[in-house]
Amino acid sequence: MIKEFLLKQVIKRQLKGMPEAEINRIILLVEKNPELFKKIGDEIKAKVKSGRSEQAASMEVMRAHQGELQKVLQK
Repeated sequence: MIKEFLLKQVIKRQLKGMPEAEINRIILLVEKNPELFKKIGDEIKAKVKSGRSEQAASMEVMRAHQGELQKVLQK
């Protein structure tokens, strides 16, 4: 319960300025498949540590997991 609360707060902080409805939609997606989003986050961190920019690393990892993300979005 505490972990979920903290996750929501982190997401809200990262998406500050985005409409509340979109933030809630993203939170629901993360709650549906937290393992996928943890894996994506870890891969992005690893690429940033190896010297890639955060934006380039994010785009590369998101493309690699595009199929999985589409499945989560369709549920």
